[in-house]
Amino acid sequence: AASKLQSAEKLMYICTDQLGLEQDFEQKQMPEGKLNIDGFLLCIDVSQGCNRKFDDQLKFVNNLYIQLSKSKKPIIIAATKCDECVDHYLREVQAFASNKKNLVVVETSARFNVNVETCFTALVQMMDKTRGKPKIIPYLDAYKTQRQLVVTATDKFEKLVQTVRDYHATWKTVSNKLKNHPDYEEYINLEGTKKAKNTFSKHIEQLKQEHIRKRKEEYINALPRALNTLLSNLDEIELLSWSEALKVMEKRPDFQSCFVVLEKTPWDETDHIDKVNDRRIPFDLLTTLEAEKVYQNHVQHLISEKRRVEMKEKFKKTLEKIQFISPGQPWEEVLCFVVEDEAFKYITDADSKEVYGRHQREIVEKAKEEFQEMLFEHSELFYDLDLNATPSTDKMSEIHAVLSEEPRYKALQKLAPDRESLLLKHIGFVYHPTKETCLSGQNCMDIKVEELLANSLLQLDHGRSNLYHDSANIDKINLFILGKDGLAQELANEIRTQSTDDEYALDGKIYELDLRPVDAKSPYLLTQLWTSAFKPHGCFCVFNSIESLTFIGECIAKIRAEASQIRRDKYMANLSFTLILANQRDSVSKNLPILRHQGQQLANKLQCPFVDVPAGTYPRKFNEAQIKQALRGVLEAVKHNFDVVSPVPTIKDLSEADLRIVMCAMCGDPFSVDLILSPFLDSHSCSAAQAG
Repeated sequence: AASKLQSAEKLMYICTDQLGLEQDFEQKQMPEGKLNIDGFLLCIDVSQGCNRKFDDQLKFVNNLYIQLSKSKKPIIIAATKCDECVDHYLREVQAFASNKKNLVVVETSARFNVNVETCFTALVQMMDKTRGKPKIIPYLDAYKTQRQLVVTATDKFEKLVQTVRDYHATWKTVSNKLKNHPDYEEYINLEGTKKAKNTFSKHIEQLKQEHIRKRKEEYINALPRALNTLLSNLDEIELLSWSEALKVMEKRPDFQSCFVVLEKTPWDETDHIDKVNDRRIPFDLLTTLEAEKVYQNHVQHLISEKRRVEMKEKFKKTLEKIQFISPGQPWEEVLCFVVEDEAFKYITDADSKEVYGRHQREIVEKAKEEFQEMLFEHSELFYDLDLNATPSTDKMSEIHAVLSEEPRYKALQKLAPDRESLLLKHIGFVYHPTKETCLSGQNCMDIKVEELLANSLLQLDHGRSNLYHDSANIDKINLFILGKDGLAQELANEIRTQSTDDEYALDGKIYELDLRPVDAKSPYLLTQLWTSAFKPHGCFCVFNSIESLTFIGECIAKIRAEASQIRRDKYMANLSFTLILANQRDSVSKNLPILRHQGQQLANKLQCPFVDVPAGTYPRKFNEAQIKQALRGVLEAVKHNFDVVSPVPTIKDLSEADLRIVMCAMCGDPFSVDLILSPFLDSHSCSAAQAG
C-alpha cells in the first residue's frame, strides 16, 4: 500500500558540500503525497542537544514507530552523532529497539562518515527476504576502519598535492588538473572538497613561507658583504649602535646598489619576494634582530682583523730582530725559536707562514741587490773574459774563490743556484748591456722610457687634433655653473629665460648651450666637473657675499690642483673661470662696493675675468649684459687655448732641432721616468719626432 508523506518545501541534499551552500546546487525538493515506500530509516540524535530533552525525542520516535509499523515495512533505527554521543542516551535507544521485533540499531556519525552507508545496505537486506539478517558493525570498530581509510586517502592526497611546487598555483587550476586522479576522487568522497581545499591552501602557504625563508637567508648571508662595502672603517663604526650605523649607510654613494627601500613594508608581504634577479637587500629587513646580530659580528670581525694585522706586523718585527735568519732558510728551522712569541701564538699557522714568506722575500731581494753591488765592485774579475765565449771552468772557479770570502757571497749560501744564475747574468750584461740582458728586467729604464713616450705623445697629439676640430667650428658651448646656496641654479634659470630651446643669440650667431649648475658644497663636485660625456668650455662662478666668494675661491684652487695632479687631460688645466657678481635685492646695499672690490682682487689673483653688476637698478639678480660679457670671455678663452696648443710642425730631421738634450738614468734609480720627463711632456711645444 502507498504511504502518505508530508515534506513541504524540504530540499533534497545531493552531497555534503551542499550544506550551507544550497544556492550553488540544484534546488530539488522532496516529493510529498502518496508514494510507494519499501522501508524506513528512523534517525535518533544521541548527542547532548541544546534546549532539547532526550525523553521528548524518544517519545516522538516511539509514536512515529507505531505509525510506521502499521505499514509492515522494514524499519532501521540510525543513532546519529555517535561521535558526540551520550552513553545513557544510546543505551535507551538500544533498549527501545530490543523490545521491538526485527528492529535494528545502527550507530552512525555523518561527521566522520561512520556506518552511514551501512544503514542503507542493512535496510536493503531487510527488504530482500532472501539475503538473511544484516550484519551490523559496532561503532568503534567501524570508526577505526573508516579512520584508517581516511588516513590512507589523506596521505595519498597530500603526496599528490606536494607535486605542486609553485606557491602561485590556484585551487581552481590544480583541482581541474587532478579531478580524474583516483587518489583525488577518493579523498573528496571521504573528506569533501572543503577539506581538500584547506589541505591545498596549507601546502601553498608552506611553499610561500619556505620561499620567504630562503630569500631571507640569502639576504642575511649577503649582508656581511654589503657591510664590508659600506661600513669597512672600524674607527668610524666601532662605537655606533645598529640604528646609528643604518643612518650612516643611507648616506653612502653605494647604498642603492646594496639595498632597496620599498614603498610598502614589510618586504615579505610585497611582490619583492618574487624579484629573484634583484639581489639588493630590502632595507626594512635590517630592523630585525638577525640583521643587528650580523652587524655586531661585522664589528667584532673588524676588531679581530685589526688585531690580527697588528699581531702579524709585530711578528714581522720579531723576525727582523732574529739575526741568524738567512735568505732561503726553511720555516721549520726557525719555528722553534718563535714558539713562545706572543704574536706567533695569536696568529694562525697560515698567517705565520705568510709573514715569514714575506720576510724571506725581503731579505732575499736585499741579499741579491747586495750581491749584485758586490759584483760591480769586483769588476776586475771580468776584464779578461772572451766576449763571445762562455767562461771556462777554471775562470769560474777563480771568480768563486775570490768572491767566497765576501759576506755578501756567503749570504746566498742556501740559494746557490740563484747565486750562480745572478753571476752568469752579470757576465752577460757586462759584455752585452741591452734591454734584453738588463738585470732590472721589466724595470729597465730603456723599456720604461719607450713605454712612456709612446703613450704620452700619442695622447698629446690625439688631444690636439680633437681640440683643433672643436675649436675650428664651435657652435655649442658647455658651461659649468658653480655657486653656493642655490645661486648656480638661479643663474642657469636666468640664462635659459634669455634662450630659446637652449639656443642663445650672441653677436649675430646662434650657440647651443648645455648648462650644468652645481652647488659648491656638493661632495661630487670634482667628479661632475669633467666626464667623458661633458667637457666644459668654461666655468661661471657666481657669488653674492664674502662667504660665498671665499668658498668659490677655494673650489677653483681645488679644481686646478686636481687637474695638475691626476694629469688625465692636459686641457682641464686650461679651463677658463669667470667670476660673476650677483645683484643685491636691496639697491642701496652697502655691501656691493666691498664685494666688487674683493671679487676683482680674487679675479686678479686667479687670472680670470670678473663680471661686475652694471650701473643702474635691476629687479633681478642677473642682467643680460652680464651674461653676454661672460659668454664672450669663454669664447675668447677657447680660441686662446687653441692657439696655444695648436700642433707645431713635426721635426722631420733631428738636425733641425734648436736644442738637443741627452739624459742619463740608471736602472734601479729611486726616481720614476714619469717624474724625470714630465717637464717635457707637459710642455705644449713638445711633439713626437720620427718613429723612435
